[in-house]
Amino acid sequence: MSTRFRFTKALAVLAGAALALTACGGGTTGADAKDSGTMTYWSMWKVGEPQQKVIAQAISDFEKQTGATVRVQWQGRSNTTKLVPALNTSNVPDLVDGSYAKLAPVLGNTGEALPLTDAYASAIDGKKVSDLIPGKYLAASNIKDSGGQPWMLPYSLSSDAIWFNAAKNPGLAAAPPTNWDDFMALLNKEKAAGQVPLAADGDIAGYNSAWFSNLMIHAEGPGSLYKIASDKSGAAWDSPAVLAAAQKVQAIAQGGYLINGYNASKWPAQQQAWANGGADLLLNGSWIPTETGTYAAKGFQYSSFPFPAVSGQPAMARADFVGWAVPKKAKDPALAQKLAAFLLNKKYQDDLGTQAKVLPIRADAQTSPEMSTVKTAIDNAKEIYQADDGITFPGYTTKVYWPIDDQLFLGKINATQFVAKMKAAQLAYWKGQG
Repeated sequence: MSTRFRFTKALAVLAGAALALTACGGGTTGADAKDSGTMTYWSMWKVGEPQQKVIAQAISDFEKQTGATVRVQWQGRSNTTKLVPALNTSNVPDLVDGSYAKLAPVLGNTGEALPLTDAYASAIDGKKVSDLIPGKYLAASNIKDSGGQPWMLPYSLSSDAIWFNAAKNPGLAAAPPTNWDDFMALLNKEKAAGQVPLAADGDIAGYNSAWFSNLMIHAEGPGSLYKIASDKSGAAWDSPAVLAAAQKVQAIAQGGYLINGYNASKWPAQQQAWANGGADLLLNGSWIPTETGTYAAKGFQYSSFPFPAVSGQPAMARADFVGWAVPKKAKDPALAQKLAAFLLNKKYQDDLGTQAKVLPIRADAQTSPEMSTVKTAIDNAKEIYQADDGITFPGYTTKVYWPIDDQLFLGKINATQFVAKMKAAQLAYWKGQG
């Protein structure tokens, strides 16, 4: 069962774990000691990807420093899918990485992951790993097991933002909208001037859901959408705040703000059109500069602003973990945790930020210029939340939330119909869970 943790509780749990390990001699010291062991690692990255190159170099350095052997399978994004049947066999990796959304249903929520107390107590660059990860990230995450120990060690973040070309829109870079009313005023101004304001690849359900999820969380705070999805009766969907958020999505979908045909396009057609000036704004993830960089218009200058505030909430930002987990059946969990902690060396964190152009988990790590606006938004945020508010109930997003949200964002139903459909579908979902 997932539980939300406040900042002080998260730090207290981690600090307690670290002290306990130190007291019993269980703390590690990174990769200082020699280790002749052999471990297996199933990676979410493919050979040649920027993240793969950074991790491969870290593994090479780790092997040289420790004498250990790391057998890597660069499986790509299917690694967690392959892990599901493997958990019932003896062919289980010692270490696996992935996004929180993919690791939680397979390992975290099922009790199939080991607590990573040794990794968090490890010393990296003279500091404990638990001190290298900003507390507000841990406070917003659901990476604790039933015993209150972390089962995931993040090494990078993904986030989202509303992206634009600062070279084309210097005024927007200087004074972006900060609240929903100002954002809508910007859309209307652009539409009146003959410019299409927004692009969206409508066939990607996770992108579509970002609108309603962000609106709901920005209106009611982190945890609000998760709480609604947890209601087995479905009655929580009757909240006026839900309808208000859905009405805002309806206004976007039916207001003529999106590139004509977005609701029948195929990814990445819309983000390609945006990168070439077909629309000014794109709500999407922190991977967009890397993903669109090869075909962006000449002189394109990536910039972004956070999702607009809705109602008196403190500054907040989305931050989702990408990181490590160790299955309970791992043959050498100690070596796996040592390697996991090793990647939090500043050298590799800097490389992830500058070479792979992602957001490192360490706040002191370097980042690329394209990530500067997103990093600033996260650094300044008073509260952090996860994509779709961290909902990882088995099949809920893919079979209940996303399909109905798609209908709303693609203009096939209105806000009132969306609420009714979600209420009925959620009731049926929870009845089916037994």
